[in-house]
Amino acid sequence: MEEPKAYDLLVVGGGINGCGIARDAAGRGARVLLVEQDDLASHTSSASTKLIHGGLRYLEYYEFRLVREALIERERLLKIAPHIIWPLRFVLPHSKMLRPAWLLRTGLFLYDHLCPNMTLPKTRSVDLRTDPTGVPLKSDYVRGFEYSDGWVQDSRLVALNAMDAARVGADIRTHTQLLTADRDMEEWTVTLRNRDTGEDYQVRSRAIVNAAGPWVAELLHDRLHVASRNQVRLVKGSHIVVPRQFEGKQAYILQNPDKRIVFAIPYEHDFTLIGTTDVAWNQDPGTVHISPEEVTYLCESVNRYFTSQIRPADVVWSYAGVRPLYDDNSGNASAVTRDYVLDVDNSGAPILSVFGGKITTFRKLAEHAIEKLAPYVHVLAKPGWTADTPLPGGDFAPQDFDRQLARLKAYAPHLSTETAWRLMRNYGLCAYDIATPDVREMGRLFGKTLSSREVDYLMDHEWARSADDILWRRSKLGLFLSDAEKADLQSYVEGRLRTGVSPLSETSQAWRQNVA
Repeated sequence: MEEPKAYDLLVVGGGINGCGIARDAAGRGARVLLVEQDDLASHTSSASTKLIHGGLRYLEYYEFRLVREALIERERLLKIAPHIIWPLRFVLPHSKMLRPAWLLRTGLFLYDHLCPNMTLPKTRSVDLRTDPTGVPLKSDYVRGFEYSDGWVQDSRLVALNAMDAARVGADIRTHTQLLTADRDMEEWTVTLRNRDTGEDYQVRSRAIVNAAGPWVAELLHDRLHVASRNQVRLVKGSHIVVPRQFEGKQAYILQNPDKRIVFAIPYEHDFTLIGTTDVAWNQDPGTVHISPEEVTYLCESVNRYFTSQIRPADVVWSYAGVRPLYDDNSGNASAVTRDYVLDVDNSGAPILSVFGGKITTFRKLAEHAIEKLAPYVHVLAKPGWTADTPLPGGDFAPQDFDRQLARLKAYAPHLSTETAWRLMRNYGLCAYDIATPDVREMGRLFGKTLSSREVDYLMDHEWARSADDILWRRSKLGLFLSDAEKADLQSYVEGRLRTGVSPLSETSQAWRQNVA
């Protein structure tokens, strides 16, 4: 039998925490293997509210350290990924029946000042009777506040971390499941399965990172046979997407009588995203769907504020995910901490398990994980490097987006404004690996603005293996394609998997190297 390949670090889980840790570790010189049983970001990391934020409501639970860390990370992420993360203003209408105005004002003052060197506009009071942001709201709401946070294309953030991890040497394997693992004092011997071929094989690793998200406890106890004093608490969060409900670029944060908050956010130009719910979950985290009760709850939440009323029949798409929160024994699912705990078992070769966390703090979580593993994997004891290093395609200043968009249009003048904007917002400077000066090189059009050139890129560089990977995780074009167009795309993807992949043209690669 072939000798198992050796690694310094095996990361289990292709969500945001796993890919962030793999990127950081590989950039410090470690031999890293990341395995994901499905597609990248196929579960929790693609089911968020798409926000890079401090978590305003966490101040009510005195989570000042978490909020401060998240706000600092918000500033960093806006700089290293300006193509997929951008500022967003939130309008908070005041309801006399809920939190008093002085409490909201105090919380927002703290929110603005917990982050040193904040670059986003600070909070302002709003007269909703005269301000344009009050137009879609019912006349009951006369006063409000407007503050800043960030928007993110969450599943693309995962893919870009995986791409950068691969750039600095990590081995990324999707559709790969960890079956069993045994350890001595020096290393782990792990049996993996390629879920596409059914092939089982072994690798060796000096340490393991358990970033399996909702499966973190199951992996630890059932497959690795490691006891832990920490537990994960599964909370389902669901969202609905409806036709656009209001004009403008602003989002709304809405208080409910149950003290929860719901966001209404502009989404993919033509839609409004509404969420989220907090429902305790004790079933299979891989098969989670929104319930009729959650749809009704979200509709009622926005109908309480907006003049335009929505019904469950207006929902064009919904998604749900299970958040693996650290179990702090809170009685209320909404009150469970969004902070993270990193648990190292070193009774043999070490394993670090990630409990909890939120997408905004993934980069800092990765740094902390590396610090905890460095005593056991000495190559990791090098300085951190991810705070100021742009993610793929993001090597430009946030305020430079419009200029970069104009340059892309000049390079490929056949692109419509809509197509060029989407490519720059999804790929940044990597858009030059997709766009070509000659429209004929873009290949066939599957629907909306999706070309075979883009599909090939996603399969070659972002581990896309199905139409769903492309339409719902690498993009949100699934909102626009018909069932027939989706089936056509799936046939194309399957055919290309059978025949193999081809490299990008030298012309596009050369242009991209010069454009920054």
